[in-house]
Amino acid sequence: MTNPTDLPGNLDWKPAAQAIDLLAPATAAAITGLDAWVAPIDPDLADTAAFCEAYDVTMAESSNCVVVEGRRGERTTRAAVMVLATDRADVNKAIKKHLDVRKISFAAMETATSMSGMEYGGITPIGLPADWPILVDDAVAAAGWLVIGSGIRGSKVAIRGTDLAKLPGVEVMALTIPAPPVAD
Repeated sequence: MTNPTDLPGNLDWKPAAQAIDLLAPATAAAITGLDAWVAPIDPDLADTAAFCEAYDVTMAESSNCVVVEGRRGERTTRAAVMVLATDRADVNKAIKKHLDVRKISFAAMETATSMSGMEYGGITPIGLPADWPILVDDAVAAAGWLVIGSGIRGSKVAIRGTDLAKLPGVEVMALTIPAPPVAD
């Protein structure tokens, strides 16, 4: 498989299926058949802003996966939310309404990591528990190559937004807070 020339940044991309040692176990098990690439990174640079600066990836080429936890009565719902790094997830309105919960927040780090089997700062929608909805923002689904987590902090995955939108359990919708109007 030849490395596409339009992959983001200055990373050493390899076909993900041929470098599963760079993925969390759940991600490695779920990545088969996807046109996905993986590259090692410095784990200390896994957070989006530091990663983008160090590896010449724009924020618009990067998508963040956050885990939310909502409650209605005794029912707890966990979901993964994918938005571009340039955007903010509308957790308190769009996501709360879609999940039909009364209270919602970002999941505690311990909960997100233990339930996903992934490292904090590397959580990815590829390989999450099958009962978690994966909510993908319209802009992510419409994007070309995006850099996302790999399940660990020591690498990143490149995948097209259209391929993310086809993952099992994905629902594509508007999930971001609108940008404030520009003042004259």
